[in-house]
Amino acid sequence: MYDRYVSPLSERYASKEMQYIFSPDMKFKTWRRLWIALAETEKELGLDITQEQIDELKAHAEDINYEVAKEREKLVRHDVMSHVYAYGQQCPKAKGIIHLGATSCYVGDNTDIIVMTEALKLVKKKLVNVINELAKFADQYKAQPTLAFTHFQPAQPTTVGKRATLWLMELKMDYEDLCYVLDGMMLLGCKGTTGTQASFMELFNGDQDKIRKIDSMIAEKMGFSKCFPVSGQTYSRKMDTRVANILAGIAASAHKFSNDIRLLQHLKEIEEPFEKNQIGSSAMAYKRNPMRSERIASLSRYVMIEALNPAITSATQWFERTLDDSANKRLSIPEAFLAIDGILDLYLNVVDGLVVYDKVINKRLMSELPFMATENIMMDAVKAGGDRQELHEEIRKLSMEAGANVKAKGLDNNLLELIAADEAFGLSLEDLQKTMQPEKYVGRSKEQVEEFLAEQIKPILEENKELLGMTAEINV
Repeated sequence: MYDRYVSPLSERYASKEMQYIFSPDMKFKTWRRLWIALAETEKELGLDITQEQIDELKAHAEDINYEVAKEREKLVRHDVMSHVYAYGQQCPKAKGIIHLGATSCYVGDNTDIIVMTEALKLVKKKLVNVINELAKFADQYKAQPTLAFTHFQPAQPTTVGKRATLWLMELKMDYEDLCYVLDGMMLLGCKGTTGTQASFMELFNGDQDKIRKIDSMIAEKMGFSKCFPVSGQTYSRKMDTRVANILAGIAASAHKFSNDIRLLQHLKEIEEPFEKNQIGSSAMAYKRNPMRSERIASLSRYVMIEALNPAITSATQWFERTLDDSANKRLSIPEAFLAIDGILDLYLNVVDGLVVYDKVINKRLMSELPFMATENIMMDAVKAGGDRQELHEEIRKLSMEAGANVKAKGLDNNLLELIAADEAFGLSLEDLQKTMQPEKYVGRSKEQVEEFLAEQIKPILEENKELLGMTAEINV
């Protein structure tokens, strides 16, 4: 166990549920289901296949004799034919009709589509739960004023909840993209060595009406609504590209969220959960490093880069098929899914335990608010009879002076005191302090949160209410 490489995706990050979807057991049991669907379809369309043979195949759909297949593969160097042989050993009556008219891609490619579809469903479930938790957070803090940043420089205030809707908006876009691709998933079907169904022309004596029905009948038995209308020996690897791009999009959104949380934790405004016995640093015992957010960023970069593999594979396929996709697909697709699975578990875990320090948030906001209130202060002075142009220049000078006091001298922001002492404004310090109400400067933040959650997020949660309620466990 300790003398060979083991993927950290399975050991540290991905859930058991996602790991099973990409397991050999899932793969080979799906092969057998596909062989049963093919035999049933061929029987229903008139080939000489008996119900007794079908029943025998079904009786051994789950109890795969792996050792027999493994020994056979050493001899013939072909995984599909090794499993055809092993299945035939268990099903002597059906042995002669297993894989009838099919190529290796019948089980290989259709299984890849089935596995990716199941994995996308799990991703959808986890994504919806992240959206749900983030929506709760946004609603809870929809009216909590906070300093907003552009270029990571203080800007006009927003609210904690409004900022959370920015993360939510990206996840909503990911959700829509995922649903579109999931709805478009289709099997290869059974089209033969170059996609022409020539073998079935022979089996069915040229009866094209029957041959046209094969794909749709297999698809229905496997729980799909459609197959690729045309293909070579394989389904278009463009499908893998589309799937990988969905995962990369989710990863990009998660990375952006993790960046913001890490910056907020530096500011001591919002922190990711930190467990009682968790160690933040081996050297500095006082530290609370944002380790989970950092892990989200780390895995997200992996998934975004991994999306290049299917794209390049798709672009470099030759004619009806080559085999330079196989080894790459075995790595790039499962590991992208395992990584995004870990990312979403981390995302859910972090959002569920975010700690908000409202006093720190308010202190920072109040230290910058006088600069942001200058427009309102100037308008009040104009109403009292002042000249706007003159006041604008004067307030600009005073703002620069106050800024220098903060940056160069390390003093508190004294802009209000400087304005009160300037007779041109005709405003007392008490008058000015009345304008220091953060709620006056957040615009429609609260209302935007309420509208966004009601109009954009609630329908998603209602549509997927049966998926809600999961919690995320992380291994490290």
